[in-house]
Amino acid sequence: MTPKLGIIAGGGDLPRLIIQSCQQKNRPYFILALEGQTPAELCDGHPHAWVYPGKLKTAFKLLRDNSVHEVVMAGNMRRPAWSEIKLDLKAAALFAKNVHRVFGDDSFLSGMVEIFEDEGFNIVGAHSVVENLLATEGVFGSYKPTKQQMEDIKHGLKVATILGQADVGQSVVVQEGLVLGVEAIEGTKALIDRCANLKRKGSAPVLVKISKPHQEKRVDLPTIGLLTIEQLSQAGFSGLAIEAGAALVLNKDDLVKEADRRKLFVIGVSRESA
Repeated sequence: MTPKLGIIAGGGDLPRLIIQSCQQKNRPYFILALEGQTPAELCDGHPHAWVYPGKLKTAFKLLRDNSVHEVVMAGNMRRPAWSEIKLDLKAAALFAKNVHRVFGDDSFLSGMVEIFEDEGFNIVGAHSVVENLLATEGVFGSYKPTKQQMEDIKHGLKVATILGQADVGQSVVVQEGLVLGVEAIEGTKALIDRCANLKRKGSAPVLVKISKPHQEKRVDLPTIGLLTIEQLSQAGFSGLAIEAGAALVLNKDDLVKEADRRKLFVIGVSRESA
């Protein structure tokens, strides 16, 4: 029997897709909702419990009490400032023991994965629960990037790789060789909005979105969905490039139709193509 899946849920469409996949496969699931992170409507009609970030003793107990051994961390999760996190004694002890994991080269979420695994939970990636989520290489729809846009994509890949090595962000906006913006803590939407006001004349900007080098592939992979296409169109972009095999594409068929309707290109590229 397939084990019950614990879903530590953030925002966006990904947690909902995971729930739908579980329902279609008759797989039991339990949502661990995070105060200040998880949309309340996501939990309506589903088995769930709420917990404050930093209350790890409570989180572990809720998962165990609900017979959860396999866990997926999915959805947009805002990394809180340390002053916002109210650690319980369990969390304080674990963070002290694992301080190199949450402050070092790995991201906060990667450190959390190791802490959960030390407690005996098996962390899985969303793409192992929902089929066909990982981006494939090549053009997705009817529109292809021009020669100039491909040069911008290559430049963006180089810049994004350097950013990722510093564990900063996953996205870069490039227009005709100029880097209009790089993603930090604000997220991709804010980056797109900011760069919409920095556009030059000529070939429209390109969004490049890749994973960080040595990134924990089970959490926090770059993700695009219908909302991404809408945001890019409204901001006057030409399209986007994502890393094949290391980025998630939500509702791909609908995404491609919407990108074609808005005359945007979507392409999966390899990091080595830079």
